[in-house]
Amino acid sequence: MASFTSFSDEARIALDSLTGRAANLFSPTVRIGVTGLSRAGKTVFISALAHNLIHGGRLPVFEAARSGRIGRAFLEQQPDDAVPRFQYEDHVAALVNARTWPDSTRAISEFRLTIEYESASGWNRLFSSGRLAVDIVDYPGEWLLDLPLLGKSFREFSAEAVELARLPSRIDLSAAWLELAGNCDPGDPADEMAARRLAEAFAGYLKACKHDDRALSTLPPGRLLMPGDLEGSPALTFSPLPLDSDAAIRSGSLAAMMERRFEAYKTHVVRPFFRDHIARLDRQIVLIDALQALNAGPEAMVDLERALAEILACFRIGRGGFLADLLTSRIGRILIAATKADHLHHESHDRLQAIVRRITDRAVERARFSGAEVDVLAMAAVRATREGTVKQGRETLPVIIGTPIAGETIGDETFDGNSETAIFPGDLPEDPARAFEQTEGIRFVRFRPPKLERTAEGVTLSLPHIRLDRALQFLLGDLLA
Repeated sequence: MASFTSFSDEARIALDSLTGRAANLFSPTVRIGVTGLSRAGKTVFISALAHNLIHGGRLPVFEAARSGRIGRAFLEQQPDDAVPRFQYEDHVAALVNARTWPDSTRAISEFRLTIEYESASGWNRLFSSGRLAVDIVDYPGEWLLDLPLLGKSFREFSAEAVELARLPSRIDLSAAWLELAGNCDPGDPADEMAARRLAEAFAGYLKACKHDDRALSTLPPGRLLMPGDLEGSPALTFSPLPLDSDAAIRSGSLAAMMERRFEAYKTHVVRPFFRDHIARLDRQIVLIDALQALNAGPEAMVDLERALAEILACFRIGRGGFLADLLTSRIGRILIAATKADHLHHESHDRLQAIVRRITDRAVERARFSGAEVDVLAMAAVRATREGTVKQGRETLPVIIGTPIAGETIGDETFDGNSETAIFPGDLPEDPARAFEQTEGIRFVRFRPPKLERTAEGVTLSLPHIRLDRALQFLLGDLLA
């Protein structure tokens, strides 16, 4: 991990860590990172977590809530004024009032949720403040995939990008960029318009890889997909090039221009992101939309496995020595959650969980070897369906019942976004390895958020979920003991 930071970065990290340790003696705080590749449900997860804590949701596995030890949970001003606030109120309004899914994560944001509680231990009650500040940091998983670039030269980055682009699952999408790059001479004089054409073609190829029919995941550089306020800047106007392995990069050439911008991207975009955000996390949840990859087929599953291995390798995890733990924040718990479990009957939840374990097996073992606690589960932060059964001849089929999003299709039927319907989602393979071998994708449809129930007094209940309480117990349970 040393290659991710410079000496001055480490000095800043150490100072921030010492300051945080001192502040924690009087005001305990935990920083939880929430990430996942696009459409994995990061915004929904954070909104549902806060909504259920603030409104006293049904959380039977979350021991502090089940035992009645949580007095209240409420939002406070976030500590980092330079980081955009997570717009919780807007996202909940979209879920509850409009019954639409909130906009996806496009940039980093955070907010602070404070929990007032009574410790279960008499000893802890003597010394504990009875308050825990939970800083939740939301950031795109695509940005996390940039971190391995810090350890690579432009030549290495280019060779890997060209190799990926020539895979059978990508070659038709990357053909235009490969042709353009192949027709240019890296030794030609630097040319701004040539750089722009290459960058646009490369970014277009990466964006095409994200479409539902491919659902590919390994797509660095991430800011080419989500540029934020850097759109159009020279730091994003670059592209890998097919370089000869032994040819020198000549000063003033197109290749030298691309190399310089690649290094600027690492210096001014990727390294500060790691130093200011990733290196300060205490706990992490990685959300995975495995159903989208299953829909797209075996190539998408293999690519998801590759991306997750790179993501999990980026964290500072586990335990170091006493001095190392004092000077750096390390992630002690990682939760890997397969989202959208409500798109399946509960009989398939264990199979979904097993598939995600298979995808992340090697990365999880490395994390545990480092001393981190890791859990894997299938969940739905907001449950959009309920379960039922239907008769088909002599057979009784388990179904899920909900309102498909307008435009979703099953066979010849296209849904209008208003009609509730019962759907038999099919069965996931019992053997997780078969998820990488199927010749046809498994098709799942997307549903609108549920219409919330109201009590006899007219009070709207909290957002329904599947295993959000288990996620909370893993991420926060020990801190509220």
